Amino acid sequence: MQTLFEIFRVNHWGEFWWIMVGFLGQALFSMRFLIQWIMSERARRSVMPTAFWYFSLAGGLVLLTYAIYRRDPVFILGQGMGLVIYVRNLWLIHGADRPA
Repeated sequence: MQTLFEIFRVNHWGEFWWIMVGFLGQALFSMRFLIQWIMSERARRSVMPTAFWYFSLAGGLVLLTYAIYRRDPVFILGQGMGLVIYVRNLWLIHGADRPA
């Protein structure tokens, strides 16, 4: 029977918990697609709910943290650029709610 360390190819608990952080970020990031799909099915048309952008931001932040820990420049650049887009979309959504 394999241990958790063998399954996740880690040498200590710190590494194991960082792997869990990565999984959490990926789960948050994936939730955005599930929410978008459910909301589109309910509306019977393609919709982009605000929650999509919040899950994008949350998942992107956690994944960026994980990427920085792993020192992966490709992953860091990809998540970092995505965060700009998620924040801008939330800014536009909430800016539209404010009176002019």
